[in-house]
Amino acid sequence: MQDMKTKSIATATATALSVNVNKVALIRNTRHLGLPSVTTAAKRCLDAGAQGITVHPRPDERHIRSQDVQDLAELLRQYPNAEYNIEGNPHHNLMAFVEATRPHQCTLVPDSTEQFTSDHGWSFPADTEALKPVVAQLRAWGVRVSLFMDPDPTAMAAVAAIGAHRVELYTESYARAYGTADQDRVTALYAQAAQAAHQAGLGVNAGHDLSLHNLAHFVAHVPGIAEVSIGHALISDALEMGYSAAVVAYLDALGAERVSP
Repeated sequence: MQDMKTKSIATATATALSVNVNKVALIRNTRHLGLPSVTTAAKRCLDAGAQGITVHPRPDERHIRSQDVQDLAELLRQYPNAEYNIEGNPHHNLMAFVEATRPHQCTLVPDSTEQFTSDHGWSFPADTEALKPVVAQLRAWGVRVSLFMDPDPTAMAAVAAIGAHRVELYTESYARAYGTADQDRVTALYAQAAQAAHQAGLGVNAGHDLSLHNLAHFVAHVPGIAEVSIGHALISDALEMGYSAAVVAYLDALGAERVSP
């Protein structure tokens, strides 16, 4: 199964970096001054070499707002080698944003309106019937479909069967295990999940709690990661380093030698 709308992204790394700018919006929303600017943050990250921008608009607009989604879509049109990824729950407000902006990729996430942050992936076969028409609609719009998934190798064939193009491996458990006695065991589970995804014809993304501390090890040991989506850690680092330096640091981490799918 081939990815749709895949760009020829010029990059020195095998794994693309998509910067999630939700946390920039979260800070901005604490005042009414429009600062810091979400679009300025995205532009500086793209100018520094990031290969994409990610947003996760939620119904309560606690961070990314409707206008941000539109403004970022317009910005990304000025960067033909970069990708726009909109993620969220398709049963909330996500689909209207995707229909209006037609991003390169839509990542479906099973979060509830009450969740502080995303904390689990889709479940198969339980979510199969609910996701089928959503995936079909996204494909009809020409949007690449990625499903947010726990590192479960047995679920990957079912994801492919409903027409998704990629999975995004939910990496919180990897981040918790990194540097502990469980590190090798948990990393191996992600490697098995990625390999199962590849065998099913899926591309593999990853995200959640990846940081400069644990990123290089992850991409070096988990095969064929096409993209990492990183927000909280990168924006936190940017507060100290600046956007450009933070992006360069993450791109350097992604340049580590890695295994092939």
